[in-house]
Amino acid sequence: MAGIFKKILNASKPRKFCSVIVAAAGSSARMGGEDKLLKEIHGIPVLARTLRTLEDSTRVDEIIVAVRQDSLVTIADLCKRYVLTKRVKLVTGGATRAESVLRATMEVDARAELIAVQDGARPFASIELVDRVIEAAQRFDAAAPALPVKDTIKVAEGNVVRQTPDRKTLFAVQTPQAFNADILKAALQSAVNDGVEVTDDCAAVERLGKQIYLTDGAEENIKITTPFDLVVADAIISGGLAI
Repeated sequence: MAGIFKKILNASKPRKFCSVIVAAAGSSARMGGEDKLLKEIHGIPVLARTLRTLEDSTRVDEIIVAVRQDSLVTIADLCKRYVLTKRVKLVTGGATRAESVLRATMEVDARAELIAVQDGARPFASIELVDRVIEAAQRFDAAAPALPVKDTIKVAEGNVVRQTPDRKTLFAVQTPQAFNADILKAALQSAVNDGVEVTDDCAAVERLGKQIYLTDGAEENIKITTPFDLVVADAIISGGLAI
């Protein structure tokens, strides 16, 4: 995909104001109850690494972090400790991801024409990846980074395989995902109103019949979910794939 997206980005128009929402209101259930966002990787909390990348991106104009009510003070202290100079606003998340992100969209700057959503638990998204996705969204209204799936995927019911999709058509989608601001707000409101659970924001936008354009993801752009992911994260830094 690299050659295609190089042409796309070269054709981008002057940049639009972009607000980034950081989804950080999850329960960390698969981390054994400990808050995965506060887990340290080489001495730096996961969420701090995520926020520092957004801080350094010239395409990001403000940051809104959706957090749990009981984490507000802790996350506020973290933002102060790592001296974030961009405007950072904390909002209380909802019961689902869609509700949390929707609440955060209500707090974005009035100038925001683009809204990107980043998982708080993806500490290794590079500045280049963030910029690439936002630039693609400016051109196409909806964009996300993705990697071709390496494994053979099975569709199963009750442990019985029903279908084997063509691997060439399958991609593992990452964040940040970026959208035209009005489209994202409408998509999330529709999902919440209809009681539809979505695991990412692209799924909400797809429900409105909008196309999502995929740009190059990165192998190191992992999501910290389980204790094993912390081992992988340590290896990524030790191997020089991230800092």
